[in-house]
Amino acid sequence: MTKNTISKFILSVSTLLLLLFSLTSSYAQTTDDNTIPLYIFYGQGCSHCEKALEFLQTEKELYPNLLISKHEVYFNATERELLENLSKAYGKELGGVPTIFIDDEVIIGFSDSIAKTIDKKIKDCSEKGCESPLNKKNIEQDNTLTKDLTIPAVILAALVDAINPCAFAVLILLMSTVLISRNRKKALLSGFAFSASIFISYFLMGLGLYSAIQAAGLSHSFYFVVAILAIIIGLFNLKDYLWYGKWFVMEVPRKWRPKMKSLIQGVTSIPGAFGIGFLVSMFLLPCTSGPYIVILGLLAKSTTQNYAILLLLLYNFIFVLPMILITLGIYFGYTTTDKAEKLRKNRLRTLHLIAGIIILLLGVGMLVAMMLGMM
Repeated sequence: MTKNTISKFILSVSTLLLLLFSLTSSYAQTTDDNTIPLYIFYGQGCSHCEKALEFLQTEKELYPNLLISKHEVYFNATERELLENLSKAYGKELGGVPTIFIDDEVIIGFSDSIAKTIDKKIKDCSEKGCESPLNKKNIEQDNTLTKDLTIPAVILAALVDAINPCAFAVLILLMSTVLISRNRKKALLSGFAFSASIFISYFLMGLGLYSAIQAAGLSHSFYFVVAILAIIIGLFNLKDYLWYGKWFVMEVPRKWRPKMKSLIQGVTSIPGAFGIGFLVSMFLLPCTSGPYIVILGLLAKSTTQNYAILLLLLYNFIFVLPMILITLGIYFGYTTTDKAEKLRKNRLRTLHLIAGIIILLLGVGMLVAMMLGMM
């Protein structure tokens, strides 16, 4: 692998990052004026809901510009909250499912007569046009504001994790172990394998926690707790900048470090580096999970599952990017493991300062958003 190859790799990485960002941004865009926006809220396992969904699919064939937005409310707290907000905006009591919102009408339940009503409304909308249900009382504006706030929050929190001294220490130790064999290519591939393992394990853990939070039914008070948690984590990191080592540190607990070191030093192959990444991720959780949990709480409050998956991919890509760059730097001789470790130790308190400021501002921003009614 040449230096020209590394340039191509960095260009590819940058392109992927831009692609992920553009996907998350475009997901939040509203539809054009030619569509017929219809929102249906249903429950998994509801027989009337299934019939309503089947009927709407046949309507879609008749009216290609019909935009059906499906929202499952039995197992998705975010969708339940949207249903509540729309019902209030329309001045209706929250009813059962299926509930359909189209233009200025709310249709609850499903039967043959209701099917005729829906068909007539869709036909009217196709001829005269109709407004998106989300335009009621600026719901669409509030939703867009939430998404606009969520993307920067995800990027900032990911950057906090990306400069985490714990992850740097683990990677440098791994590279030092592998380089004992003086096989630079093996060290390179081991670093990539380790980074890929961390990416996969953290993404899966995040997806699992996100699903658990939503299944539990996220409340406004829980979101408040998440914001307070962000502020506390930020203050703890600032403590590590001012009084490093006093009481505790926002890093891997010291009593765990010998065991983690022995695991890493036992790596002798590229598959071993990949496998050890999953085990080491458990040791890293105490010092890296704080920002992640804050972001998961934010996503569970303000996004749908598909959108959250895109943001989790973006988050974890940013998280492992410094690991990849350090691996490449060591491979191409721009630095050594000794120099990288010395730099990490010299910048330890500064890293805690940066992390503390960012996560503290994130927590304060979430509280302000709550007070302004954006969340």
